[in-house]
Amino acid sequence: MSEAALPLAGRTALVTGGSRGIGQATVRALTEAGARVAAVSRGGGDPGAPGSLALACDLRDRAAVLATVDEAVERLGGLDIVVPNAGVGSYGPFLELAPEQVDEMIDVNVKGTLYTLPATLPHLLRSAAADVVILASEAGRRGLPGESVYCASKFAQVGLGRSLDHELRERGVRVTTVCPGGVATGFAFGRGRRPEDEEGMMSAGDVADLVLFAVTRPRGMRLLEVALRPVSEPSWG
Repeated sequence: MSEAALPLAGRTALVTGGSRGIGQATVRALTEAGARVAAVSRGGGDPGAPGSLALACDLRDRAAVLATVDEAVERLGGLDIVVPNAGVGSYGPFLELAPEQVDEMIDVNVKGTLYTLPATLPHLLRSAAADVVILASEAGRRGLPGESVYCASKFAQVGLGRSLDHELRERGVRVTTVCPGGVATGFAFGRGRRPEDEEGMMSAGDVADLVLFAVTRPRGMRLLEVALRPVSEPSWG
């Protein structure tokens, strides 16, 4: 397929948490579909997608987020797609979570998203084909034991996505929230999740495929919220 025939040819994207896991797989999927992509991560690690732009940023720092987005837009030549994906998790009984674990989940998962979107939306509003895809979780759709604060942070992202859809769709920005169940990425190892817990989970590429699907739909339609779970995962009611 020629570059011009690729579904995202000419479009630009920014993905947070882009150096590993779902973020890395999303950077790869968008790049292979023809987009020019900035992969933002705390350490600025290489996302492994040729041609992508790696940028370092601590999403807990509002000023740093604004500066990083400005750099990405300047180097990419605009911005059409934003994927707030960066996240952290700590699992265990609510009363046993350390204050620093609570702070980190709220700061990265909630504030990181809340800082990323105001920094990027002014650029998206100038795009003829703008998409926001928030990577939340099934933990943002139902409460789960041992994941209370993580669930709270993901519920915040789901609520944000639902509200922004009402505010932004008539201004040409589509908002999709993707809510995966278990994904085998090494997420939260040593923070309540063990390697053996990942047996039967989905791959990061499965989720990245859904992100790509969302941003390549005809402009006359939008996906509001997509939930996906591995077949092996038990029902939670």
